[in-house]
Amino acid sequence: MTGKFSGKTVLVTGSAGGLGRAYAEAFAREGAHLVLA
Repeated sequence: MTGKFSGKTVLVTGSAGGLGRAYAEAFAREGAHLVLA
């Protein structure tokens, strides 16, 4: 993990599946706090 988004909060819409889920997982791997919708 590189931690590019460590300490950042990211809003991901459409996180139940598809691209939204993929982006949510990627941001989580980078250390982001997630708000999922």
